[in-house]
This record gives sequence, C-alpha cells and structure tokens, in this order.
Amino acid sequence: MGFRKKTNKNPPVLSHEFIIQNHADIVSCVAMVFLLGLMFEVTSKVAVLFITVQYNVTISANEGLSEESVVNHFHHGLKDLATIFFYMLVAIIIHAIIQEYVLDKINRKMHFSKTKHSKFNESGQLSAFYLFSFGWGTSILMSVCAFKLCFLFQMKFYFISQMGYWLHALPEIYFQKTKKEDIPRQLVYISLYLVHIAGAYILNLNRLALVLLVLHCFVELLFHVSRLVYFSNEKRQTGFSIWAVLFVLGRLLTLSLSVLTVGFGLSNADQQGLDLANGNFNVLIVRITVLATICVTQAFMMWKFINFQLRRWREQAQVQPVKPKKLQAPKTKSKKDKANGVNGVSSNGADSPRAKKEKSS
Repeated sequence: MGFRKKTNKNPPVLSHEFIIQNHADIVSCVAMVFLLGLMFEVTSKVAVLFITVQYNVTISANEGLSEESVVNHFHHGLKDLATIFFYMLVAIIIHAIIQEYVLDKINRKMHFSKTKHSKFNESGQLSAFYLFSFGWGTSILMSVCAFKLCFLFQMKFYFISQMGYWLHALPEIYFQKTKKEDIPRQLVYISLYLVHIAGAYILNLNRLALVLLVLHCFVELLFHVSRLVYFSNEKRQTGFSIWAVLFVLGRLLTLSLSVLTVGFGLSNADQQGLDLANGNFNVLIVRITVLATICVTQAFMMWKFINFQLRRWREQAQVQPVKPKKLQAPKTKSKKDKANGVNGVSSNGADSPRAKKEKSS
C-alpha cells in the first residue's frame, strides 16, 4: 500500500527519510498484525483489546410485569489505552490516504506556494475530520433525543476515536516535516484537545462534552472550509465573517452550558461524593476545576481570536493600494490670448518682445 509519493532516491532502511516516506506502509503492517490476531484463538484475546471497546457491563431492568430490557453500559479503564492506540494507527493511515489521493492532487493543479501548501494541507485534513466528527456526533445526539440505548456504545467509541485522532497528530508533526516555528502552536492545540476530551471521558461528563464537541466542530469546520475557499480565490472572504460571528456565539454557548450543567446541575444532583468504583466524581473541588479549565480555555481562544482578527485587518489595510493624487493639467491658452500675443500683447498684459521692437523703431 503506497500512500506516500516515493522519490527516485532510495534512503537507507530505518533512516529518518525512509520512515517518513514509508510511514503509512509501516503503520498499515502494524495494524494488520492486530487484525490477523483475531483469526487465531491464541492471540484473539489480546487482539480484541486493541480493536473492540472494553468494560461492557450488561444490566437487566424490569419494565412492567413481564417485559425485561437489557442495557449495555460501558465504563473506562486502562484497557482503553490499547484501543486508543489501535485507532491512532487507523487515523495515521486515513491521514495518508487523504493526503496522497486528494490534497496532493489539488496542490499540483493549483501550484500553491510553500506557505499556502502547508496551510492548505492542514485545513484539508482538519476539514475532513471536523465534518466526520460533526456528523457522527449529531447522529449520537439524535439517538439520545430518540431515547435509543445503543448510543452508549457509540458515545464510548466516539470519544476513543477522538483521542486516537489527536494522539495521531503528534507523530504527524514528524512525518509531515512541520516547520520549527509551527510546532509550538500545534502542540498547544493538540494538548488542549487531549486534556478536555480525556478529562470529560474520565470524569463521566460525556453528554456535556458531546454537545460542546458538536458545537465546536461545526464552527471549526466553517473556518477551515472558508480557508480552503480563500486559497482558491482570495476575493472570497465571506466565510470568515460568518465564522467570526459563530465563533463568539460558540464561546458564549460553551460557557453558558458548562456553568448550567456543572455549576448548577451537578451541585443539585442526588448523587454527591467521590466514588471511584462507580465513576462518581461529583464533589466541589472537581466541579471548580472543571469550570476553571473551561473558562481559562475559552478566554485563551478569545484572545487568539482577537489577535487573529487584528492581524487580518492590518494585512487587508496594507494590501489596499494608495490612491495617487490627481495631477492638475497645465492650462491651455485660449484663442483670445493667442490673438493678443500675436498682436503684441502677452497673456499677462505686458508687451511682447515683438511689440517692444516695433515701438523702439
């Protein structure tokens, strides 16, 4: 499976250049090892830990007098790290497929500069991810609203996939040869995603986190799609204006939902206290930490947003050409002035040299 475009040079095996050129093939082989492990009874028990979600708890609930329903609950634990690792490998493979068969072909047609090339690749990858996350998250919310119990499995798998994707972004910094000046920025937002998603997953704040993720993915999807449109035609900047409004509204909705859910909802819940066995973390210090983390993150995002808008306005001001001053055209002599000049009178009322000569004679 050759996902990356191979160069004519053959770098030494296991060298840095060899790993970068063939990283998708290497990761595909590792993922196939886990899939082949399901075919053998000796290794199937280990392979299952990497491929399927763990900690499935079946609870039977009596409904009425004769009917009985079975509800599957999913807890979390250390075995989830194996599942997250496997889907991190899947994310690397999908990243390489999108890059090779979609983005590289568009780059060759558009002939972008090096700066636009890297930004186009970044927005292209994130647009595909945010579109997938928004669509999947919306379907889970619809299942919750329809009172379908199958959403419990989907929700756990959704968060595992999210953590797997953002973990895959760390090795991609090396695989994509990211510039040194861009590495700190990418490490910051990757860390923010991992901290918030993993924190919500561990603290059983899945429903709140799902709503906030769907909202956030929609806003970010609009930004990166607008960025792709801007690269194709720099005059099309309407999407950025719509995104700016939705970004501010998204931050306000995030703060409002967080305060209402964590600050008021959980504080008045029946189940209070710390219970690690049942996954109950509804204590004051945890609620304060969660709210403080969300508020600091939203403030940081607004600060970055304001700086981005100011920089964008300055760039637009520099691009606008300065209108040159209109030069006044020299006044042309009228027919009357020309006649006076011929008859011996200049335009300013003085005698012309010819008139002076005639007078002296």
